[in-house]
Amino acid sequence: MNVRRHHISGVALAAVTALGLGTLTACSSDSAAAGSTDKFDVVASFYPMAFLAEQIGGEHVNVTSLTEPGQEPHDLEISARQTARLQESDAALYLKGLQPSVDEAIGQSEVKTKIDAATLTSLEEHGAEVGGHAEESAGEHADEHGHEDEHGHEGEEEHAHEDEHAHEDEHGHSHETEGGKDPHIWLDPVKYAEVAEGVGKAFEKADPDHAADYKKNTEALVEKLDDLNTTFETGLKDKKTDVFITTHAAFGYLAERYGLTEEAISGLDPESEPSGARVKELEKMAKADGVTTVFYETLVSDKTAKTLAGDAGLKTDVLDPLEGITDKSRGDDYFQVMEANLKALQTALGAK
Repeated sequence: MNVRRHHISGVALAAVTALGLGTLTACSSDSAAAGSTDKFDVVASFYPMAFLAEQIGGEHVNVTSLTEPGQEPHDLEISARQTARLQESDAALYLKGLQPSVDEAIGQSEVKTKIDAATLTSLEEHGAEVGGHAEESAGEHADEHGHEDEHGHEGEEEHAHEDEHAHEDEHGHSHETEGGKDPHIWLDPVKYAEVAEGVGKAFEKADPDHAADYKKNTEALVEKLDDLNTTFETGLKDKKTDVFITTHAAFGYLAERYGLTEEAISGLDPESEPSGARVKELEKMAKADGVTTVFYETLVSDKTAKTLAGDAGLKTDVLDPLEGITDKSRGDDYFQVMEANLKALQTALGAK
């Protein structure tokens, strides 16, 4: 649709792809990928945003992801060719605060329609321990579980600064949006649906010729997300424990939505060993709460999880933060991987 866009050769297209402009072929033809003008051209920052654009846009959009499959989104640095591609797009869909280089590139671009998913739902602050008790202090949370003395919370001091400063993730990049807000909204089907509705309205406004289809597609996607939410509610209703351990503090919204508590091994590089104090704290917590599993993710090393699990006599399994789909993913799209996450949580939590 963008009249400034020019046709490029297959060789040039291959070069673009090699530099990190992975086109989602499910919603774009070869001609669209090459820059034809009969599609609404959307550049998405990473998989959760690209999936929304693909589902809502359907046959009318050509979606290009700035983050390659298998690439850790937080590590992304925008290339000059990606910046040029962004300049010639009709819309940019991103989540401000998650990828600084994307924020800068989009902010400086001339893209007419800029859609920041962070503005389409409410964001909250999350730290190493998050869940249904996020508004309580650590001591209040321990009192409710009835084992403050068992937990000891020896590691509280090393994490106390997280309320004042946005903690950095295992890659050294800020893992929170401005103001210390947790960006992982797509892992909560309800919040993801709110974002979908906002994206749909933005598409309708930017490409009014296909507004009816965008509205219809958005409604269908929101219905599927509502069904997924119901599946999670039902699947996690009866369980032996509410607590799960992850190496990556990505599941705070999911935990809060379904009355769970996520304990994350935060502030550690995935290639390094967990601190002795944190391991001791988590071992005590695991024993007190009946935790059986330490979860790791597909895009980073499982070394941290296996180290803790070995020391505490626990199992390991994958809980996928869905920042990208690869051959290692337990599913081909958002819904399949989320269903796999539910099964993994049901097993770990002893859900019936």
